[in-house]
Amino acid sequence: MGIINVQHLRKAFGNHEVLKDIDFSIDKGEVVCIIGSSGSGKSTLLRCLNLLEIPTSGTVYFTDEVIGGSQKKINEYRSKVGMVFQSFNLFNNMTVLENCMSGSRKVLKRSKEESRVISIKYLKKVGMAPYINAKPSQLSGGQKQRVAIARALTMEPEVLLFDEPTSALDPEMVGEVLNVIKELAKEGLTMIIVTHEMAFARDVSTKTIFMDQGVIAESNEPEKLFTNPKNPRTQAFLSRFING
Repeated sequence: MGIINVQHLRKAFGNHEVLKDIDFSIDKGEVVCIIGSSGSGKSTLLRCLNLLEIPTSGTVYFTDEVIGGSQKKINEYRSKVGMVFQSFNLFNNMTVLENCMSGSRKVLKRSKEESRVISIKYLKKVGMAPYINAKPSQLSGGQKQRVAIARALTMEPEVLLFDEPTSALDPEMVGEVLNVIKELAKEGLTMIIVTHEMAFARDVSTKTIFMDQGVIAESNEPEKLFTNPKNPRTQAFLSRFING
């Protein structure tokens, strides 16, 4: 079994079924990119993995244990499976450093000093150490997203989920965020990334999943999926990218 296993996952909002019988597993050290059109269920799948959405049915396992249960258990799980959102979700009334320290103090009960040292370590890693005293309102979108990544890393998670990490950014800022994620991939961090950046997905993932209308239409190594997709829906989706 992989580090995360999803079995027969369904998610419906009223009569609208967004995810239909999803099965997949991810091994430690894998980088999985999830691609697909808007509305195909990519972000909902990620939110189900982090229990921001509760699946209608099906099971998610983390290291062979079913996730869920009490809020305490969910918080514990989220400290191991971090999430980076498209809209950064930073606290505007806190400095960059305070943003990074908050989770590890509250959830992991680290001391102030230990939280500070670890936060600065990860802010250095993403190139944001010079901005520790800045407030989010003083930063560009790319800088905010790098702080959000550092904040997720301070929890020292086993898996990191990224939900369209560059979609809220101006084009010139996309590269700086993707470069940080590429570095994390090289270091062997297990990641699941929902992205519309096709070249990035092809370059960074060990496995690419194409979602279409709430199902996994195709899943393969990126060189196979991008150069020789088998499913007609994948072919149609990728044709712009391949021919572009």
